[in-house]
Parts: sequence; C-alpha cells; structure tokens
Amino acid sequence: MRFLLLFFALLALALADLFTAIADMEHMLGAEKDVMGVIDQYIEAERERLNKLRNFADEYSKRNAHAEEVGPEFVTNPINAYLLIKRLTSEWKKVEDIMRNNAAEKYIKNITQNRVNSQVRFPQEEDLSGAATALLRLQDTYKLDTHDLAHGVIDGEKVGKPLTAHDIFEVGRAAYNQRDYYHTLSWMQVAMNKLENEEPKSMEESEILEYLAYSLYQQGNVRRALNLTKRLAQIAPNHPRAKGNVKWYEDMLQGKDMEGELPPIVNKRVENDGIVERDAYEALCRGEIPPPEPEHAKKLRCYLKRDKPFLKLAPIKVEILRFDPLAVLFKDVVSDEEIEVVKELATPKLKRATVQNSKTGELEHATYRISKSAWLKGEEHPVVARINRRIEDFTNLNQATSEELQIANYGLGGHYDPHFDFARKEEKNAFKSLNTGNRIATVLFYMSQPERGGATVFNHLGTAVFPSKNDALFWYNLRRNGDGDLRTRHAACPVLMGVKWVSNKWIHERGQEFTRPCGLDENVQENFVGDLSPYENSP
Repeated sequence: MRFLLLFFALLALALADLFTAIADMEHMLGAEKDVMGVIDQYIEAERERLNKLRNFADEYSKRNAHAEEVGPEFVTNPINAYLLIKRLTSEWKKVEDIMRNNAAEKYIKNITQNRVNSQVRFPQEEDLSGAATALLRLQDTYKLDTHDLAHGVIDGEKVGKPLTAHDIFEVGRAAYNQRDYYHTLSWMQVAMNKLENEEPKSMEESEILEYLAYSLYQQGNVRRALNLTKRLAQIAPNHPRAKGNVKWYEDMLQGKDMEGELPPIVNKRVENDGIVERDAYEALCRGEIPPPEPEHAKKLRCYLKRDKPFLKLAPIKVEILRFDPLAVLFKDVVSDEEIEVVKELATPKLKRATVQNSKTGELEHATYRISKSAWLKGEEHPVVARINRRIEDFTNLNQATSEELQIANYGLGGHYDPHFDFARKEEKNAFKSLNTGNRIATVLFYMSQPERGGATVFNHLGTAVFPSKNDALFWYNLRRNGDGDLRTRHAACPVLMGVKWVSNKWIHERGQEFTRPCGLDENVQENFVGDLSPYENSP
C-alpha cells in the first residue's frame, strides 16, 4: 500500500496525532467512505427539493407568459387579479419554504454524531500541519523537487494526484508558521505558478502574494518583496496590510536600488536547525553510504550461530555488518505469523512515542520523534514470550532485566532524529526507576519493509541499514568497560513510501555480569555476538 501525503479538509472532533502513525490513518479510509455515503444521501435529498423548485419555476413562467400576452387588461379580470395576488403571497411562501428547507444541517448533524460514536478518529488542524511538515521533511531528506511533489511525482514516478494551488499554498503556510522561509518561498512560488494555469481557481492570488513577498524579504530580497506587495495592493485595495507593507519596504530601501532589473531570487536553506550532523544523516538516508575500507570489508561475513544446545538444531543466520563497534543482522528471526500477532496486540495500545527528558527523566513528546508505540509484556501472549526467549538465544544476554517489547508504527514522514539509546553520565535520572542500570544493547526487529526510506543510520560510522522484514538489527550501546559508546549515535530516517513497523528490545546491564564480562583491556571489542574472550578473537 502506498502513501505519499494525505491532506484533510474535514474538521476534527476527536484527538489529534493521527499523522504520527500510518496504522491510524489506514482506519480512516473506511471512515471517509461512510462520510461520502452521507453526502450522497444529502445530494439526493437536495435534488428532490430543487426539482420541486424547478416545477414551481416552470409553472410561474407559463402563467407569467400568459399574463404578459394579455397585457394590462389581465389584472382587470378579478379572477386573474386574485390568482396573481395568491401567487405572490401564499404560493410564494411555499417557494420560500422549499428554498429555505435545506437539509444540510440535518446531514451535518448525522456526520458529526457518527464521528463521535465511531471508533475511527478524525484529524484536527495539528494533523494537517503535521502532514505538511512531514512533506517538507521528506523533501529535504530525499532531495525531492517542489514542483514534482506538487504534481504527485517522486523520483520520476507518478505516485499521486497533482495538488491544487490551495493544497500547495497550505504546505507553504505550514512552513511559514514554523518561520521556515526557505520552504515558504519554494512552495509559494509553485502555488503561484499553479494558480496561473488553474481553471477554476482554487484560491485568490492575493492570498499567496503576502506570504511570497514576506518570504522573499526574509531571504534578503526586499526589492522583489516590494514589487509583489505593490501588486497585492493593486488587486486587493482593501487588504488590511498591503499599503502599510508597501511603505515599510520602501522605507527599508530608503530610495536605493529602486530602479532597474529586479535582483535574482536566491533561496538558502538555514543550517541552524539543531541537528549538527544533518547533512551526513540525510546522505545516509538516501543510501549515499561511503564504501568500507578494503581491510575492513574483507572481514565482514555471514555465519550460523550454534553456541547453545537449541541452536545446534535450529541455528540462527547472522550477517556481520561492521566491526568496532560490532553490529549484526539476525536473519529470519521472526515469522510473518508472529508479526501479525504482535501488530494485532499492539495496535489498540498505540500512543504517540515519547522521549526521556535528559534533565528531569520524565517522558515527553518531541517533534524529532514521529511515531506511535506500544509495550507488550511476555505474559500477554505466548508469541511475545517466545520472541523474548529467542532474543536471549541470539544475543546471549539475560532478558530478566530487559525492558518490555516496544512496538512502533511510523507516521507520515515518520522518523527519529539522531540520538543515543543509552543514558550519558550527565543524565543521572535516566532509568533510575527501573534500577537495572544502563541500556547495554539494542535489538530492533523489522516487521515491515517500506518501499522507500526508513533506514536505520549510524551517523558517525557511515553505516545505513535499510529495513528487511523478518530480520533483527543488533548492536551494543556500551563498551565492555561499561562506558557509553558514543559511536552508536543513530537515527530512524523518514519513511518516504510505504509502512514501517518495528519492535525493539532494550537490554540492561543488571544481570549481564557473566554473559558479557569486562575484558582485561578496557578497549576490548567483540568480534561476534557472545564473544567472551578478553582479547581480540574470532568465531
């Protein structure tokens, strides 16, 4: 199933955050069909009402034609005079009643009541804003052209219907509301171009001009901002800000550079967005992965893990993705049937994902993590318990102190900006309530395979892992000496096309004293999962 971006015109009467999980949006497809049913009923009722009105109009037309044919003498006939007065009083009241008896309120009430009673949630303004912001995030990460997106094209492939000028304008306005004038300018320009060739027009030119002018000003092009604002004042003389803005721009220029050709449009993307390693992160998301060093690459291999009695009968396939630090992919370690059970258990529990505040230790929502998640205990279902046991088999780590299995479904442009899974030394309150120490390792199950995007990337290592369904990515967050490994800073890239379901297990230090002991050398690293040797070794 494909998803580009959904723009919702429906008003909301329930909780927002629908854009944060595709699972919630899938349910809305059926809800939209129900709404269309109510609209069809309303149209049919209106058709009957308008047919009645048409019949009255035809009858009036015939009578009026006869009266005009007779001329002024028509009203000298008392019967005719009576009928004329009757038509313009009591019969006209019938016409008024038909015209006023619009059933819209009744059907709107039905839709509203259905929304309240429905299990399906409807979007709010936050969802529309979140959807537009997601499109901007995808555009940046995957270097998508604004014009292409506006025409429903991604990477040269037609994936959706073209947007109207108003649709495009709403994306630009979402960027404006975030003071993102780089995207505001880009989208407002495309909206203006679309409007010029649009028939019928989906909006007024004056709505675009003010945003376009101000974004040009913010990008340092006051001359063009003034030029567009003069155009706004001309076509919308009653605009509340146009004349004042013209003077404001003119005062700013102080008569300088007022003549001659307008300066070229230069649209620069602002770099201070808080993500220091943004360029490297986005390049990895696009699959621009630097080639490994030859000496390192020739050591990478696959092997069968047989280091436990059960695994001698059912070995696990392991692909070593990198060393120092070690990261591996366990192949085919969760079945399609198990995935469906886990998704079914998790879906009713999905809530917007949270992050831990480094200062307070409290969980909170964050714009840099767009997904919904749920937690499943082992005792809730045999499948969950079986997955937990399997994790212990393939990681060689005690699961008694692990966190519950977390399931996540990513939403529109769903992502998680660069972060660490472990708590750093300054985060003293992290995991305090668990009393199980720091997160020693992470297991990440891929329960779906998006068509495009959604990779797990390690920024400083130049490593990107694209989701492969049924597999599990594993890495150690802590070094053998217990210190956090800063090289494991990673991110979840935005989902460009498709659906991304993952589940993860965070394994803690407590209980691992014998399963992963310190080495004699504080810098010792594993060469394979379960490597207990004090020095460098190989399987």
